[in-house]
Amino acid sequence: MKTLIFNGSPRKNGDTVSLLKHFFERLPGEYKIVEAYRCNISPCMDCRYCKTNKGCAIQDEMQEVYDYLKDCDNVLIASPVYFSELTGPMLSVGSRLQTYFCGRFFRKEESGLTTKKGAVLLVGGGDGKTNQAYDTAKILLKNMNCKEIYPLVCSHNTDRVPAIEDAQAVAGVEEIVRFFEREQ
Repeated sequence: MKTLIFNGSPRKNGDTVSLLKHFFERLPGEYKIVEAYRCNISPCMDCRYCKTNKGCAIQDEMQEVYDYLKDCDNVLIASPVYFSELTGPMLSVGSRLQTYFCGRFFRKEESGLTTKKGAVLLVGGGDGKTNQAYDTAKILLKNMNCKEIYPLVCSHNTDRVPAIEDAQAVAGVEEIVRFFEREQ
């Protein structure tokens, strides 16, 4: 089993990462982590290359992500929620999935990606609104050919309770692992 994880958190030991560590302890198989705040992945420049060509004109670490995406089984998007949305760097990395959108709608081509399962893990405090961030994450997952998407797992009371102490969120992380392990 191969899993691709997008971590949209700037904090190396924050609430999002604490739940990711719990996830990694239980996840069988191999995985690749894309650290949105620390990777060398530029945002989409709307150069229109992918409108008529397969792939992306920008040559950076996203090429490794495209390669891993070809045959991985699962994708997890984990992010804090800032102003009811995924973090800016997570959105920038996600913008590079434009090549799959253009392939489907402009070039009329199949993505070449195996069918995957997807899940979203959101963390935050504030007003606890997650609908917009979850909807955005589901769009990204669908562009990566995730046909089954697990219901949202969220710890949205981190102003008062650390995410790793949120029993419902921890149980949700464990359920994502079980969901990923099941045959499609």
